[in-house]
Amino acid sequence: MAARTDLFQSPDYYRIDELLTEEHKLIRDTVRNYVKKEISPIIEDYAERAAFPEHIVKQLGDLGCFGPTIPQEYGGGGLDYISYGLMMQELERGDSGVRSTASVQGSLVMFPIHAYGSKEQRKKYLPKLASGEWLGCFGLTEPNHGSNPSGMLTNIKDAGDHVILNGAKMWISNAPFAQVAVVWAKDEAGDIRGLVVERGMEGFSTPTTHGKWSLRASATGELVFDNVKVPKENIFPNVKGLKGPLGCLSKARYGIAWGALGAAMDCYDTALRYSKERIQFDRPIGGFQLQQKKLADDVKIIAPAQSPDQVEGGILTYTENTPRLNLELPAQFRAGHSFKTDLNRNSDTINSGNTDSAAEISKYNQRPWKK
Repeated sequence: MAARTDLFQSPDYYRIDELLTEEHKLIRDTVRNYVKKEISPIIEDYAERAAFPEHIVKQLGDLGCFGPTIPQEYGGGGLDYISYGLMMQELERGDSGVRSTASVQGSLVMFPIHAYGSKEQRKKYLPKLASGEWLGCFGLTEPNHGSNPSGMLTNIKDAGDHVILNGAKMWISNAPFAQVAVVWAKDEAGDIRGLVVERGMEGFSTPTTHGKWSLRASATGELVFDNVKVPKENIFPNVKGLKGPLGCLSKARYGIAWGALGAAMDCYDTALRYSKERIQFDRPIGGFQLQQKKLADDVKIIAPAQSPDQVEGGILTYTENTPRLNLELPAQFRAGHSFKTDLNRNSDTINSGNTDSAAEISKYNQRPWKK
């Protein structure tokens, strides 16, 4: 398959760039250029073959896309949440599976180790995960417990200086290539506990999930635990109960919101460019009012959403760096907060709205609306 040339130009009708710091712009442009050079030319081929481009893991680590908000002492970037969001925006603009790889690594693996783990656990795992030397995965969903994680059957039993882990997790991103897994299981008292399971532990396997119709360039698999001996020092000491995994998912949803924005921006840019190139009735289809309306409707969704994603980043950065007191958030962080969910609700409209253009673009294997 011929490599795709990435001609993306970012829509910024509300001049949102003026709200970004120079550091934010540098981070965004660095990741954007990386996607144009390393992701866009190859991703269609990997998606067609349902293969994971494993070589990008180290690249993403070198770029700082794994755990960018983790403190530098543990290998992270020590950046704010707007920087993290901009990274996820640009990665998903290239491919949703690539963004998923980074989101899982940062929000679902590195975050709980840092937030819930011991100092020893942080020192052991976080630097290797941040650099891309190791890839991690997050085990919560089970074959019979998806929307009801509290009903999980995966369990640990005390066995002296270690616990015995049994059970299974399903639909786990990164699983087939992961060196470590953050796993949630019930102890003998029925409390949900988090622990780190390492590849190579006897009885631990990660079969690959085949036949996916979406996120085909993302690696998905299962986690199977058959009497796995896990040292007690691998159990998170600072969290107990469902609040542990749900706290991780809250962090992940923030990156996903930025990712939806990136996908929408790419869909709009692709449709706009094609509307200027496709000739019908002796003129570009972009000259017809119906196409213009569709493109304008897309902008009405994208532009108002760009600022609130930064608002959400300000909220997260502010609250994580403020003592846990009963403080009121600054007004600029409160304004427009609900737009984040509105974007996710409307992203399908953008991704499927330009159906006429999509039918033609698909002939050339350019399928951004399928993200």
